[in-house]
Amino acid sequence: MTSDRFDYEAIGVIRTPFESPEGMPIQPVGNDATEGIVEVEEAYEDGLKDLNGFTHCILLYHFHESPNRSSLHVVPFLDEKKRGVFATRAPQRPNRIGISIVEIDTIAGQKVVVDGIDVVDGTPLLDIKPFVPEFDVPESADTGWLDASISTVRSKRADGRFR
Repeated sequence: MTSDRFDYEAIGVIRTPFESPEGMPIQPVGNDATEGIVEVEEAYEDGLKDLNGFTHCILLYHFHESPNRSSLHVVPFLDEKKRGVFATRAPQRPNRIGISIVEIDTIAGQKVVVDGIDVVDGTPLLDIKPFVPEFDVPESADTGWLDASISTVRSKRADGRFR
């Protein structure tokens, strides 16, 4: 293992109606109507300039409700079999970094109102990036073991397995 360490500070916080992970959608596509508010710190407000020209953005955040322990094998929400953690989107990982692609509704000052949020209220925000289909959606992509259960992603909800 490498001894490199990196320190990140939150640039804001994500506000959602979800008080805990249990029962919330496991991906944004499972909850495209739920509104969230991304609040950036005042020092980063100018960084939101020109984001309003995009329909979607990528949120990078810290899984603050996930335990500080991780395993290299997990049983993901869409399966009953243990999988390598890097072949899943499980919140328990060596670095508790999450990613969500959400639809931008409005931007006003330090607040970005988004639709399709799938994180716990109070989640620390690490970064925002514009979603660009030409960059972010490969023409041809395989989904590995998920092929068998991809149709259930819209209805699947989180349970307590990663607490």
